[in-house]
Amino acid sequence: MRQSHVQFLAKTVVLGTAMVGVMMLSGCSKKEETITLNIGFQKYGVLPILKERGTLETSLKQQGVNVKWVEFPAGPQLLEGLNVGSISFGEAGEAPPIFAQAANSNLVYVANQPQAPKAEALIVPKDSPIQSIQDLKGKRVALNKGSNVHYLLLKVLEANKLTLGDIEVIYLPPSDARAAFERGAVDAWVIWSLQLLNIRLVRVSLPAVKMW
Repeated sequence: MRQSHVQFLAKTVVLGTAMVGVMMLSGCSKKEETITLNIGFQKYGVLPILKERGTLETSLKQQGVNVKWVEFPAGPQLLEGLNVGSISFGEAGEAPPIFAQAANSNLVYVANQPQAPKAEALIVPKDSPIQSIQDLKGKRVALNKGSNVHYLLLKVLEANKLTLGDIEVIYLPPSDARAAFERGAVDAWVIWSLQLLNIRLVRVSLPAVKMW
């Protein structure tokens, strides 16, 4: 990921936090009052990089703001945390906020990043007999419900004249889906930021489907 993207989001978080700080501290009489900003993150995007560097904590400390990082398995769960108030800021793909807004979730967009379609894929085990999307018919496919890969699967099926009714969808968070994938409990897995060994099949760049 390019340095400029990380710096841009860091500045966005700092600006957003300053606004939150003003609202939270407007009724406080003590200037030394500090607040804690709960930031939701997942193993995806630039927030884990900011967390690892620790530069955000340094910048916000000057404003009397402490940072607490809260990890979520995926975007839908993160946005639910945002909706119930357990976090004040977070990062997710483009699809989870749409599901959240459809459920009348109260959220505000503060920044966006360039799309990265090749960071998501539909995968099968290396020795799988599945050789094409058509071979998924009747198979068990795991994914995180309401996430970007949910939308990805819909578009892949649509491009190949299939529907969700043609497969057996297994909704699992990433950690459970990986376990199911590795023990052969599911035939395919739709996931992002691949860091798996011994896998192959479909990498998808919407709206086109590529296979190798």
